[in-house]
Amino acid sequence: MLTKRIIPCLDIKDGRTVKGVNFVNLRDAGDPVELAALYSESGADELVFLDISATEEKRKTLAELVLRVAAKIRIPFTVGGGISSVEDVDLLLKNGADKVCVNSSAVKRPQLIDELSSRFGNQCIVVAIDARQISGSWKVHLVGGKQPTEIDLFEWAVEVEKRGAGEILFTSMDHDGTRNGFANQALAKLASLVNIPIIASGGAGEISHFADTFIDGKADAALAASVFHFKDIRIDELKRFLKERNIEVRL
Repeated sequence: MLTKRIIPCLDIKDGRTVKGVNFVNLRDAGDPVELAALYSESGADELVFLDISATEEKRKTLAELVLRVAAKIRIPFTVGGGISSVEDVDLLLKNGADKVCVNSSAVKRPQLIDELSSRFGNQCIVVAIDARQISGSWKVHLVGGKQPTEIDLFEWAVEVEKRGAGEILFTSMDHDGTRNGFANQALAKLASLVNIPIIASGGAGEISHFADTFIDGKADAALAASVFHFKDIRIDELKRFLKERNIEVRL
């Protein structure tokens, strides 16, 4: 059985780690380099770094900050935000990223997934999908959740797998920052439709939510931010809790 992964997420704006609710009302959560080092030492399986305003501000990911974070950690490192070309990915991988995460740029030009997968291998291409329910249907949103589309979450997930994505990072905008649990029904449906790993994001509030998303949501990994940044949940305690419930994790 593959082990389930616990992944802290650093949402970066203006060089600082931030966290909001439903993608708005951001508050400062600390220095990203210090947080990254802490998570690397405290048992996190991977780290995700998302430059959340890069697309909106029409600029590239903070490559120098990526370099500084990579120097401090010993776990796989995924970087996203403002990535729109092979050249962008090449720079980030050279600066220490192990994987890259594309979102808005892939929706606007789906061939980007094919190009990146062909050049770098699907093992390092993560496609992030931000979606919320509108009139009962899950619709993909772009530009940090600010731009709604008519694209169906599940149809897009199937397409990104076909184009060469190695993983999907699904964030429920309805659940983001609410601490009421992950979107497990949608996650389970995603898991039934694709054969690549799915990272659950949005809604972690207590330890039991992680067990629920692995069991009910069929997620392969769970990503969270504020509960780790503000020390509401310790990763070592979380993993012991999961292990006690026969959920395979790396201790």
